[in-house]
Amino acid sequence: MAKTQLNVRVDEGTAQAARERALARGVSVNRYIEELVQRDAAEVGRSFVDAAADFMKSYASVFAEELDAAGAGERNPGSGAGSPPAA
Repeated sequence: MAKTQLNVRVDEGTAQAARERALARGVSVNRYIEELVQRDAAEVGRSFVDAAADFMKSYASVFAEELDAAGAGERNPGSGAGSPPAA
């Protein structure tokens, strides 16, 4: 993968902390910062998926009612079709 140079300015304390943590992990400061950003981006994605799952769980009964109302004449009653899976 091609690399792009990114220049940032941080205070000396932050720079020293980055150097020390990178050294402790046995990686370059560049690699350390890259890993931090990647980890942060993954957490944002996970947070979105978790929030979406919570939303779906919270409103599952509303969705089920809407689906049941929309398809009431098209299903065989008692077949279980359209029912949300048990959580």
